Amino acid sequence: MKHIINVIGMGPGDEKLMTKEALDALDNSELIVGYGVYLKLLGERFKDKEFYQTPMKQEEKRCRYCFEKALEGKKVSLICSGDAGIYGMASLMYELGREYPSCEINIIPGITAASSGASVLGAPINHDFCVISLSDLLTPWEKIESRLRLAAEADFAMVIYNPSSHKRVDYLKRACDILLEVIEPNRPCGYVENIGREGTDSKVCTLGELRDNNVNMFTTVFIGNSTTEIIGGKLVTKRGYPIEVSKEEQKTI
Repeated sequence: MKHIINVIGMGPGDEKLMTKEALDALDNSELIVGYGVYLKLLGERFKDKEFYQTPMKQEEKRCRYCFEKALEGKKVSLICSGDAGIYGMASLMYELGREYPSCEINIIPGITAASSGASVLGAPINHDFCVISLSDLLTPWEKIESRLRLAAEADFAMVIYNPSSHKRVDYLKRACDILLEVIEPNRPCGYVENIGREGTDSKVCTLGELRDNNVNMFTTVFIGNSTTEIIGGKLVTKRGYPIEVSKEEQKTI
């Protein structure tokens, strides 16, 4: 008998930004496991469910609890912000799942901050882009630095996750300094704070201006590529479609 564990991407947290599949899975769950901040975002709809939380740096404990309770016969869901397979718990669940062969992992996708934040700013990742986290908790800073520099040289539009924290106050500034070795200071950029949650705020700026901005851990940063423009206050990375000049515009040329 297979014991199914749902690993759910809950997006930013608001119900309207969750998929129907995610909501249905949570409705059918007896136990919902997650980081405490994310459990609180679920709101009143799931208040009668059994919750289990662990703080940061206890992700393995959280995952093993899911397997143990599933083996007891409970309907278990593990929630992650954004998408479970993008800086989420999906990979760790599969790694640990080798020890629990009678458990089956069901991944349910969610809207990651790259997508939800981009929609606030306009269309900043409408061409090739990469996502880089500035958190050096599990990745050495030297590797992060190399990835930033190579992405800039390759002219990717970039999405920066985890740009700051209480212990990493100057990491975005350090990242911008690396990018400025390759990219011009007036490159269009932007950032969104508290995406899809109360207090959502956004700003469009240049890379030079971004360097001197203070952001928090709930902020997602967007760096344009060489085609990115600010159009009507929105950050727009061109796809490359040929645009025919109208007759009115031709008269002014």
